[in-house]
Amino acid sequence: MELQEMEEKLQNGDVLLEVKKKKKKKRRKKKRKREKRKEKIEEEEEEEVELSQDPLEVLGRDIMLMILKNLDARSVALSLLVSRAWHGVASSDSIWSAKCEELWLGKAHIPHLALVQGLPKLAAYSLSIMDGKRTRITKEDLCDHAWEFHFNKVVPEYWRNLDPYWKGTSPLMHRYFHTDGSQTADPGDKVWGGHECCYSIITSVVGEGKIREHYVRINRWPHMLVSRKQDWSWEMSNVLCCYSSVPDAHRGGDTGPLLPIG
Repeated sequence: MELQEMEEKLQNGDVLLEVKKKKKKKRRKKKRKREKRKEKIEEEEEEEVELSQDPLEVLGRDIMLMILKNLDARSVALSLLVSRAWHGVASSDSIWSAKCEELWLGKAHIPHLALVQGLPKLAAYSLSIMDGKRTRITKEDLCDHAWEFHFNKVVPEYWRNLDPYWKGTSPLMHRYFHTDGSQTADPGDKVWGGHECCYSIITSVVGEGKIREHYVRINRWPHMLVSRKQDWSWEMSNVLCCYSSVPDAHRGGDTGPLLPIG
């Protein structure tokens, strides 16, 4: 009996020891999980702290300039609003010079104000955008550009036969507007014939600044409707003829007096 009781006690002791080992192992496992969870939380907090830091302070001005140069103009413009420090970097001429070149690429006319020497390139970009959206033509626009001129198909055949546009020859006829309200043509222009010509810009506005009519009147001809193309060039036309502004890059050989670029 005594031997059997001892064996039972030993067995019970082994069982208790095994139970204790399992509990201890379980506690260690839970402890490791808590530690890992704590480490993860700490890492996430560190990442949040890093993300909350101003990238300009973390990366520095030079690296931020490199990053902003690779963004589109709208994104750079939005970064101007972040802070004074960001505005100082995002308004840099080194960024907006390239943006201006991209904007002006393929444009027929670049606003003179945008080319003023010493003007910040951010201002030049903004002025160019605003001017490109403008659809009301001014006397300065008329006088600043040389204009290609051609008749439309409805005019008598006699006049079309004098027009290089319809004959398929070049150069096309040109017209020039002057600040005194007159218009001239190139010497030897057979259509022009030396007659006197005057022009005026007519704009009527209804309530809230909305335009009801906007056109150019040349002598007593039907009024010329004005339109603006995507390349910022101008076009004026009526049933008889059409005027198209000559791109700045192609006007060097024109004889008409043009306003100097500022």
